[in-house]
Amino acid sequence: MKSPLLTLPGAVDAEGVDEGVAAHYGDLFREQRTLADGTGFVDLSHRGVVAVSGDDRLSWLHLLLTQHVSDLPAGRATEALILSAHGHIEHALYLVDDGETVWMHTEPGTQDALIAYLESMKFFYRVEVADRTEEFAVVHLPAGSIAEAPEGVVVRETPYGRDLFLPRADLEAFAADTGAHGPAVGLLAYEALRVEHHLPRLGFETDHRTIPHELGWINSAVHLQKGCYRGQETVARVHNLGKPPRRLVFLHLDGSEVHLPPHGTELRLADDGPDGRKIGFVTTAVRHHELGPIALALVKRNVPLDARLLADTTAAAQEVVVEP
Repeated sequence: MKSPLLTLPGAVDAEGVDEGVAAHYGDLFREQRTLADGTGFVDLSHRGVVAVSGDDRLSWLHLLLTQHVSDLPAGRATEALILSAHGHIEHALYLVDDGETVWMHTEPGTQDALIAYLESMKFFYRVEVADRTEEFAVVHLPAGSIAEAPEGVVVRETPYGRDLFLPRADLEAFAADTGAHGPAVGLLAYEALRVEHHLPRLGFETDHRTIPHELGWINSAVHLQKGCYRGQETVARVHNLGKPPRRLVFLHLDGSEVHLPPHGTELRLADDGPDGRKIGFVTTAVRHHELGPIALALVKRNVPLDARLLADTTAAAQEVVVEP
């Protein structure tokens, strides 16, 4: 589903799973500064939108998700995960309840699998699960934005900004009203600020064996005092008895390199050289308007905190995100 905002001047289509929205509108660093200053908006209309309604929606979701949502107040944003039986991350959900319906957005293209799982778990509960992706587009307003959300639009407010569940038919009119909220900003600027804030993303910072503890999601998307959800045994065991095998780190990359290391680039200890053993991999690398080239990466837990790393041949200095 291609966004109509790709017809705006300078728009360049994003690639991979983000195809269908603009990577940028011609000036990446200006767009980053716009977001950092609390103006503009980001078109996230390629993300999946799922709605759960019915009297039992919160108590039912409470049984399935890693987060405590049985008493979630209307209007309060939260995030949650769905895990496999072995505790590996399968879905990351960004939720808000409007008093009648739980609205959530998900990674592009994952909503079908999510809905299939939710439908399989309905049993006798009074809930309805609906794919609303064709009707609603997610639009992000950055932290500090004084723009008002259109009347009647569901808003999910976090410390990093507000996500609007905007009727898709209103997207072009919303973009045209730049006096109300500022210009459209591309996804690359949004991603640069995400990396700066050390925020993991499903499919980027995760692979088939990632558990929440490795990414810091144990703090924001997992409630450690609730049980009875799939994968809870792994969460409790690692939290109480051990340490995760890997940890998320923030990298400052050598700014003299022309190309950023792509997702999956192997990391090695700089002292061992480019032929040393693999100790991790780059998950997301971006160019930041102030910090230069930066990245998130997963490394083995026992990698020394002061060790300098190599991303292929690119030098990298690490900062702790998840404690070893």
